[in-house]
Amino acid sequence: MFYCSPSYSFHVTRTSKPSHLTYNKLSSQEAAILLHNGTEKPFSGEYNKHYKKGSYACRQCNTLLFSSSAKFDSNTGWPSFDDAYPEALEVKADFSREEIVCATCKGHLGHVFKGEGFTPKNVRHCVNSLAIKFIPQQVQKKAIFASGCFWGTDYWLRTVPGVLDTKSGYIGGSESNSTYEDVCTGTTGHYEAVEVTYDETLVDYETLARMYFNTHNPEQANGQGNDIGSQYLPAIFCLDEEQKRISEKLLSELRALGYKPATELIKAPRFWSAENYHQDYYIKNGKKPYCHFYKTKFNKAKP
Repeated sequence: MFYCSPSYSFHVTRTSKPSHLTYNKLSSQEAAILLHNGTEKPFSGEYNKHYKKGSYACRQCNTLLFSSSAKFDSNTGWPSFDDAYPEALEVKADFSREEIVCATCKGHLGHVFKGEGFTPKNVRHCVNSLAIKFIPQQVQKKAIFASGCFWGTDYWLRTVPGVLDTKSGYIGGSESNSTYEDVCTGTTGHYEAVEVTYDETLVDYETLARMYFNTHNPEQANGQGNDIGSQYLPAIFCLDEEQKRISEKLLSELRALGYKPATELIKAPRFWSAENYHQDYYIKNGKKPYCHFYKTKFNKAKP
């Protein structure tokens, strides 16, 4: 084990992080941890004795990793968590230990240890403070958008700086816990949608909604691209009146520019997360959307 310092130099750099995402600028010490597998000195990190309510995100890409409810005092000198958000981490062999990295950007976070008996879950994610940042609970907001296959919707919304997490899932149907196979029949009433968690101090709802409109065809009323069916219709599921007001404003702007959006505005019912293999699909597979493309629509009339 080595400890990072401002003069630290080590020439192994990760290259597998998705190129379409925006990353935060790292200090030399943060880079030593996240990019070069460094370790901060024990008891030196700002989050070692930190217990405010909220979440801890990757310092490089803002992905939510751990809830404050999973944090405990292991007295080992590093922040410790006995659980992580679903699909947030990857575990890799690291000699006799297991390394944990951010599943989104592949940044090194620390290591995971089992069988120590600190908590009933018997797991300790030992994390460097320099690899994470705290997001207070009160600034975490949500938005829900549907624009065809949720893989493509997720791909573009995840690129917006300030987005902390995206979750593909189903919404609007009468059946609870529907599977992908159920929804594909077009009989459950569900839309394929993406739930976005964002930091409102870094990005606002209107910015997210503009990205949503700029990355699909809101005029297509029977689906999106070659994906045809009720589950692929464009819709914004509003969580409050402010989201509805902003969405209505943007729809009015599009109509004034000559567009005829088929987008529905619907009061958001319960959102159901899709199966794990649908989450961050293009990030995991290194591919690009086949029917979602970025095209600015708000600065000029429709061609």
